[in-house]
Amino acid sequence: MIEQDWIEKHFLNIQLNKETLDTYIPRRSILSAVRECINQIEGTVLDVGCGQMPYKNMIIKSNPNITKYIGLDLESSSIHDTSVADIHWDGKIIPLENESVDCAMATEVLEHSFEPEKTLAEINRVMKKGGTFFFTVPFIWPLHEVPYDAYRYTPFSFKKHLENTGFSSINIKSLGGWHASFAQMLGLWSKESGLTGFKKKLAIYAAQKLIPYLLKADNKQNDFSHHTMITGLFGTSKKI
Repeated sequence: MIEQDWIEKHFLNIQLNKETLDTYIPRRSILSAVRECINQIEGTVLDVGCGQMPYKNMIIKSNPNITKYIGLDLESSSIHDTSVADIHWDGKIIPLENESVDCAMATEVLEHSFEPEKTLAEINRVMKKGGTFFFTVPFIWPLHEVPYDAYRYTPFSFKKHLENTGFSSINIKSLGGWHASFAQMLGLWSKESGLTGFKKKLAIYAAQKLIPYLLKADNKQNDFSHHTMITGLFGTSKKI
C-alpha cells in the first residue's frame, strides 16, 4: 500500500530540488489541472490507468458530489506497481457494464495507448450520458515505460480522437507554455542527459536557479495558434 506521506511528497506538495528536477514541472502542472477541473466531476468516478491513485483522497475531500472512486489499471508489472487499483483490465476491455460510471479521468495514460480511439470509445461506453471525462497528456517528455510509449498529441489530433469516439463540449488547454517548456527541458537535461561530474553539478545548479524564474514568467497559450509551444495538455469533454 502506498503511504499518503509519499504521495504528498511526490505529487501533492512536490518541492523543487536536485532530486525532483525532472518531475517537478509536470506534476505541479497536472495537480493544478486536477484542481481546476475537480468540480466538473461527480457521482461514481473511474480513474483509468490510476497507478498509485495520487489524487484520490484530495479529489474526494474537495468534491462532496463524488460518491465513489474506482481505480482501474493493468495488472502489476516490472514497469510500475499498480497493485493499489480496485479493478484490473487488459488495456482493451474495461470490466464494467455500459453506462455504469458517471464520470472518468485519465492522467498521463493515453500516450501509452497504441489505439487511442479504441481506448476512448471504451471509456465512453462505461460512462453515463452527460458525464464528464477529465484528461491530461504529455507533449514534452522523454521515451518512458518502453516499449509502451505510443504518442505525443497535439490539441487538434486529441480533439479529433474525442469527437470520433462520442465526446462533445471538448475543452482543451495547455499545461504550460514556452517558458515552462524550456524549464521542463532544463530539468530533464540536467537529470537524464548523461552528464557526469562537474558538468552534471553545474547543470543541476543552473536548472535549480532558472526553473522558478521561467515558471513565474510562463504564459500558457490556449488558442493553439502558429508557433504555440506546450508542455502537455489537459481538459474535459462530455459524453454525448
